[in-house]
Amino acid sequence: MATAARIQDRAKKALAPAATADEPELAIYMNDQLALGVLWREIARRSARANHGTDTGAALEEVAAAIVEDVETFEGLMGRLGIPRNVAKPLLAMAGERIGRLKLNGQLKGYSPLSRFEELDFLVMGIDGKLVLWTNLRDHAGLGERLPDVDFDALVERARAQRTRLEPFHAQAGREALRS
Repeated sequence: MATAARIQDRAKKALAPAATADEPELAIYMNDQLALGVLWREIARRSARANHGTDTGAALEEVAAAIVEDVETFEGLMGRLGIPRNVAKPLLAMAGERIGRLKLNGQLKGYSPLSRFEELDFLVMGIDGKLVLWTNLRDHAGLGERLPDVDFDALVERARAQRTRLEPFHAQAGREALRS
């Protein structure tokens, strides 16, 4: 994933912040999005572990690694912008992910076809949200102009590739879970 490394390197190279914490709405938005990224990262990791040794697991491992890189890239952008991290939001997201494991999944114990489908469904929705996020930052927040060295188009394409990688497994899991 040379593209991911290139994107991260570009995000780390700025000498001065392109924005400041004087932009409270941007700071809130980015902290909320960071919390969601942490939530999706944790779900992707858990789902990859639960499906280890399968084709679905291999796809989830790839996407989980890419989500980790995306979160690191995002944190780098926040640093460049001078936006302080709200430590509580990602912690609450991680706690919410763990609490979410307690939901009923059609079995008394263990992982079920519904578990797999819901995790993939949630990840696909998160990746779709990430497409919107990168576009919002590029266009609406004006970061495409303020941070011209950050390739937001590559970030959008990277999210699309993640979506494409998961889609066949998402579709299969949906058929298995919902047509029983």
